[in-house]
Amino acid sequence: MSTDRRPQVGDEVEYGPGRRAIVTDIRKGVLYLRVGGREEWPAPDPGALRVSRTRAQRSADGDFR
Repeated sequence: MSTDRRPQVGDEVEYGPGRRAIVTDIRKGVLYLRVGGREEWPAPDPGALRVSRTRAQRSADGDFR
């Protein structure tokens, strides 16, 4: 499910075709992303990010266990 709201910390976002990451932080308006096995990085084009699952949806799916 995708939403049209701005990404927030804990949301899963699509940052490229078939590429998903988690928003880990927002520093001075810059969103930082992380995927397993890679250090976090600043989102190069935050306007292109699409929320695939909100933090609440990830929690309901059991991602935090």
